[in-house]
Amino acid sequence: MRNQNRTSQPKVHKELFQRLFAPADIQIDGNRPWDIKVHNDAFYSRVISQRNLGLGESYMDGWLDCDSVDQLIEKVLQVDLGSSFTLKDLPSYLRALLTDHGSRMRSSNIAEKHYDIGNDLFSVMLDKRLVYTCAYWDKAHDLDSAQEAKLDLVCKKLGLKAGQSVLDIGCGWGSFAKFAAEKYGVRVVGVTVSKEQVELGNKLCAGLPVEIRLMDYRDVNEKFDHIVSLGMFEHVGAKHFRTYMKKAAECLKDDGLFLLHTIGSNDSYGRTDKFLDKYIFPGGRLPLIEEIGKSIENIFIMEDWHNFGSDYGKTLMAWYENFDKNWPQLREKYGERFYRMWKYYLLSCAGAFRSRKVPLWQIVLSKKGVQGGYKSVR
Repeated sequence: MRNQNRTSQPKVHKELFQRLFAPADIQIDGNRPWDIKVHNDAFYSRVISQRNLGLGESYMDGWLDCDSVDQLIEKVLQVDLGSSFTLKDLPSYLRALLTDHGSRMRSSNIAEKHYDIGNDLFSVMLDKRLVYTCAYWDKAHDLDSAQEAKLDLVCKKLGLKAGQSVLDIGCGWGSFAKFAAEKYGVRVVGVTVSKEQVELGNKLCAGLPVEIRLMDYRDVNEKFDHIVSLGMFEHVGAKHFRTYMKKAAECLKDDGLFLLHTIGSNDSYGRTDKFLDKYIFPGGRLPLIEEIGKSIENIFIMEDWHNFGSDYGKTLMAWYENFDKNWPQLREKYGERFYRMWKYYLLSCAGAFRSRKVPLWQIVLSKKGVQGGYKSVR
């Protein structure tokens, strides 16, 4: 009897998944790009027990395939699939793709496991300026122009003037620093915890009034006319949001502006995706609107809040196309399992942003309020 129950279990799981996917118009072993093809029946129990981590690892291990992972995830997130089933039958892992509880920031860990894995990878995946944050596609038609449009948008929101000083928290390879120094004549100090970024960033910014430092943001003790932080706040950790804001205020002149560019969460549980936490961004935590509000209380005045998360879907698809096109020159170093892992990361995130369940915010903050009011820039 036990063997009979064990044998029938995958069939029961498959039927449950078929019912679950029906509202999202997803079929198991179907022929459309967003349908999934299951190669190992252990996939069902793996996802039931491990949720989104099990889904991602099953893809990495070749237990399932999908011609269009981004469309699959987009469809899953656009429908409240968990409402038709009790949590005892199937945990609502699909609704938590970017929302499980995270942990505090581990600077050296995120640098080593992600940003230091290889400049060769990021050099072929990103645009010519190596911008590793959401591009601005309003009037752009390719990745290079969309990223320059985003960098220019940031400069205009800050109202940069020649001769001013800017602190770039989490500066990456110096893409913003180089652009702002070249186009707006400002002096930039960038800080990052990635050794690879510091080495390449200083080379790319050679001859400009730019300094890229291997430094934690909490160790900065200088005043700047303006501060910018593009895509770093997601690594700070909820316990440190207030500390982060206090340090930014400490380093910002009284009449300066602080632009915070961050992915956010619409999920009140504030959870983090377990697949991304394990394989891509260890210790990451997406902030909630209310958490940002509390973190700036009596420190900053919110002047402007801009959401263009839909542009991240286009950005991630452009990154994937570059990655896939250049994979032959990366294959020997990274291996096929890395390819499937990185592909799942880029495409699943693209689908999540396209579903509009995940926002991307640019927030402009001041210490004492802009006299006469801040004029929003779009």
